Amino acid sequence: MASSAREYTIIVANPQICTETEMTGEGMSLGKTHQDAARAPRILFYSHDTFGLGHLRRSRALAGAITQADPRASALILTGSPVAGRFTFPRRVDHVRLPGVTKRADGSYAARTIGMGIDEVTELRSGLIQTAVQQFEPDILIVDKEPTGFRGELLPTLEHLQSHGRTKLVLGLRDVLDEPEVLAAEWDRKDAVTATERFYHEIWVYGLRSIYDPTEGLPLAPQVQSRIHWTGYLRRDLGPVDEPPQQPYILITPGGGGDGKAMVNLVLSAYEQDPDLSPRAVLVYGPFLSGEQRDEFETRVAALNGRVTAVGFESRIETLFAGAAGVVCMGGYNTFCEVLSFDQKAVIVPRTTPRLEQWIRASRAEDLGLVKMLDENRDGLTPQAMIAAIRDLPNQPLPSQAIGAGLLDGLDYVTTRIQALLRNEPERATG
Repeated sequence: MASSAREYTIIVANPQICTETEMTGEGMSLGKTHQDAARAPRILFYSHDTFGLGHLRRSRALAGAITQADPRASALILTGSPVAGRFTFPRRVDHVRLPGVTKRADGSYAARTIGMGIDEVTELRSGLIQTAVQQFEPDILIVDKEPTGFRGELLPTLEHLQSHGRTKLVLGLRDVLDEPEVLAAEWDRKDAVTATERFYHEIWVYGLRSIYDPTEGLPLAPQVQSRIHWTGYLRRDLGPVDEPPQQPYILITPGGGGDGKAMVNLVLSAYEQDPDLSPRAVLVYGPFLSGEQRDEFETRVAALNGRVTAVGFESRIETLFAGAAGVVCMGGYNTFCEVLSFDQKAVIVPRTTPRLEQWIRASRAEDLGLVKMLDENRDGLTPQAMIAAIRDLPNQPLPSQAIGAGLLDGLDYVTTRIQALLRNEPERATG
């Protein structure tokens, strides 16, 4: 791991975060104020982000809710996402970009751009994380999904924070991680159960136990299970949105797009084979769809003469959700939250590799009457199946007709827990 946190300097450009900055011989010190109750709260998010947009978007939504609920609070997100700079961030929320890594076809990792081996870039990221923590001095650290971080890069920081005893450590888990036996093997390999038991004061599951328990199969001790809080799903911004495209249209979104080729191909094939299929479709490729594949799709979109229009990336995708007559999407956590938040009739086409996470989520949501799922084994991933699904969208019930109490209360629950942790109130976990 990193040899010394002093080897790296973190610069945060947003002046709203640091009200008092000192330059020292060891770099820039962010907000070195007296450790007293009068200091404005600081929340740090760790989001490893080796692929896709999910972790960053979830952290961004949480940070925005926390700083909106507490006008004194500031939040800083540590992220490896290569597109973090393309997002706007709420007031008093900023981010530090960690060197990116990418997953190869054989499952190994490599540095995304810089000429370093994976061990070197992991050590660099670990050192940057330690420096950010030491200078930002967070009151609460919220770690997304990976208890030990990417390849264990978070462990030195967790050791440091535990030894100082001031920062509350929270592990945030999405509603579904993977099949129980697969997840248990992965956590055993990473020694993640030990880290969770040793370091984290609380575990937040951004879902409801009545829908799915992502910790099923993990050998968590009873005292650790008592720290679990089931927050509910994270409602997306329902405030003012921009003017939507000409209506009616259905929104087609594969999320980040890196694994969306099959779904996009299916939708385009449906419109190509059925000239009467309506309404028109607005397709958002996502920033990770490969350039060569996108060029091929663009040629097909152009040939559909306006029945399908497409954009590469939309940072305000909420506007497209709000104006749509329905949604065809993959089954990622954030997209699912948007479907529920904007009360959209949706057809989910979940991926089944390398994890069954999306299929599990879509299957449970379909059982509850929240969405429809296009299942590879049951329905077949054919243009005819997609045509039928799009034609049936108007007949689907709205998710609001099946949503139960607390399903979308996640942000409110989290902001309440933040205040309790800042006041050092005892844990009151939910079941």
